[in-house]
Amino acid sequence: MPRHRTPSGIDEEALWNKFRSGDEVAFAQLYREYVQVLYHYCTHFAQDKALIKDCIHDLFVELWKHRQNIGPTTSVRYYLMASIKRKLVRHLTAEQKISSQDDVQTDLLPGCDPSYETSLIAFEEDSHINECLQNAIDKLPRRQREAVYLRFYQNMTNEEISSLMQINIQSVYNLIFGALSNLKKYVTLDRVVL
Repeated sequence: MPRHRTPSGIDEEALWNKFRSGDEVAFAQLYREYVQVLYHYCTHFAQDKALIKDCIHDLFVELWKHRQNIGPTTSVRYYLMASIKRKLVRHLTAEQKISSQDDVQTDLLPGCDPSYETSLIAFEEDSHINECLQNAIDKLPRRQREAVYLRFYQNMTNEEISSLMQINIQSVYNLIFGALSNLKKYVTLDRVVL
């Protein structure tokens, strides 16, 4: 089985093991090799550049701090991407909880229902987003539309979609990835293209 390589061609496993044994040069090389990869990966989940940079920094600080307890791996890239995703999701979830608690505290007094205006605004915003999303989905090619419908509206697994559409599993991944890429052109958090 071929060994995995860093973006610049270094043997990942050897570099990882040097880092685990306390080699500061190997740790610095690991950082240089993967900081941009991790940053780019995180931008798929969050728009907050400062948060992404903080999470990456925290990850590498924790790696160095706990290097003696970290086990070997055959894919450093996978290990780092899984670790940064977990860390970023934890931060985003915590921020969302704080934000939603703030919303509840500012919108509602204890024992009170939201005002008619607040409910109407929320309904209109939801309706607008749903309409924009549906318009964007309608612009997708037929097979991508079908895959999106089965995956996200019917909650089918990729294996079930593969069987139903009579295509291989990689084609399902390709269809859904292509659909999501196309949807990003039409719908973003800060702008909506109709």
